[in-house]
Amino acid sequence: MTSFAEFTALCRSLAAQTGRLAKRRLVAHFLSAVEAHEVEIAVTFLTGRPFPPSDPRVLSVRGMPAAAAGTEGPALTLDDVATAFAEVAELAGAGARRAREARLAALAARATPEERDVLGRIVGGEMRTGVSDGVVLEAIAEAAGVDLAAVRRATLFLGDPAVVARLARAGSAAALAGVAPRPFIPLLPMLAEIATDVEAVLAAHGGRTALEFKYDGARIQLHRAGDRVAIWTRRLSDVTRSLPDVVAIARRDLAGDPLVLDGEVVALDAGGRPLPFQELMRRFRRVHDVEALAREMPLALHFFDCLIHEGRPLLDEPYERRWAALAAATGGRWLAERLVVDAVEPARAFHARALAAGHEGVMAKDLRSPYEPGGRGKRWLKLKTPETIDCVIVAADRGSGRRVGWLSNYHLAVRDGEGFADVGKTFKGLTDEEFGAMTARLTGLATGDDGYTVRVRPEVVVEVEYNEIQRSPTYPSGLALRFARIARVREDKAPGQATTLPELRALYERQFVAKGRPV
Repeated sequence: MTSFAEFTALCRSLAAQTGRLAKRRLVAHFLSAVEAHEVEIAVTFLTGRPFPPSDPRVLSVRGMPAAAAGTEGPALTLDDVATAFAEVAELAGAGARRAREARLAALAARATPEERDVLGRIVGGEMRTGVSDGVVLEAIAEAAGVDLAAVRRATLFLGDPAVVARLARAGSAAALAGVAPRPFIPLLPMLAEIATDVEAVLAAHGGRTALEFKYDGARIQLHRAGDRVAIWTRRLSDVTRSLPDVVAIARRDLAGDPLVLDGEVVALDAGGRPLPFQELMRRFRRVHDVEALAREMPLALHFFDCLIHEGRPLLDEPYERRWAALAAATGGRWLAERLVVDAVEPARAFHARALAAGHEGVMAKDLRSPYEPGGRGKRWLKLKTPETIDCVIVAADRGSGRRVGWLSNYHLAVRDGEGFADVGKTFKGLTDEEFGAMTARLTGLATGDDGYTVRVRPEVVVEVEYNEIQRSPTYPSGLALRFARIARVREDKAPGQATTLPELRALYERQFVAKGRPV
């Protein structure tokens, strides 16, 4: 039996290491040493979860309760902790909250102070060891001596690295290779790179590509088998209850189940024009009076890919065949606006039509491409004209994980009279080398440091790309940049030449020439 003290020591060693390779080797050695039935527990805890992702149980507690100094009872094992968590999750009914706290308190009483700290991190869902899920997958492959690609693919399909670790530990290389996607286990969405012109798109796709409207909505993945329907977001959050109208469409209009479709939903105003993404989020967050909001804010539904049809996985099929399956599943309804092109002019005309309709731009998809869950590459390209403004960095947060040691989450601001008004944060756009140089530069400009955020003199100007300007109750400016990304450092500009708050407000208003205005 593996003691929880050994797991705690592993966490302490991982936190002390800065290199990815060293962390991976530590985890791999630990997974090789634990007993076979403990592998799932170890992987679950390492990824900051009391239960595996495929396990619906929850602890329903606010955190680990305090414990008296000293320890009571025999030393904890991994099994002991897993058993205690299971017992806590099973408690229900009157007095359940106190009973859960009492069971966790009994667990804490058997733990050393170091073990209690790790228990609290598992319950809180944040291990702070700098070990990403990707490092854990690499360690699983190394510990079991199996192919990393097979481990990653099996994890994408099963949605649970702990289960994959068990299969790998059992020496089931064939079992890993045979894992297939299945309904009601959501897949990470395939992603796109950004392209700047039509010529580059056609060149990347061999002279022929499929263009689709790039809707300014929310990505969804819809699963259906019989009357059962489930819908997930791109971050794999279950939003089925928030979208009863989409569920009704799935039951009424879709055929060929079991099936899994990839698509987008867009909120519409009374005139049928797309509303800003921020308004759509009201639908996703609503848990009460959902039907009333559905009537108030109707959705447009646009499917653009088919991952499973009639129970058969299609991920390795080319996009062209998946589109044919999608057309069959939908009967030609609820599809993204689409055009296959092999020349520049019709592509540009299609792009212009998408922008005029109030959408972001177009997606270009290689007709030969498979569907790669979580993958990003040139097989899918996003063609749009990025909007940019010039911001000043006024603060930066300390990084974590692979960005530990850097100031890497930058607070962006525009000019507001003689001062500056915050409009968002971003950690995107810089290379590792640039992160290091920016950290040194901002450290020299520091005016305050609370241990997490470093306030700096507003001297560094950066050009920032963004997807949309949103209203914000968080920032005094009243506005925030969605999907902000640093395009370049503007060494040629002084802070006094940054975008002003009135200019940003004008850009916000300009968005509603083609879009619907939120009420």
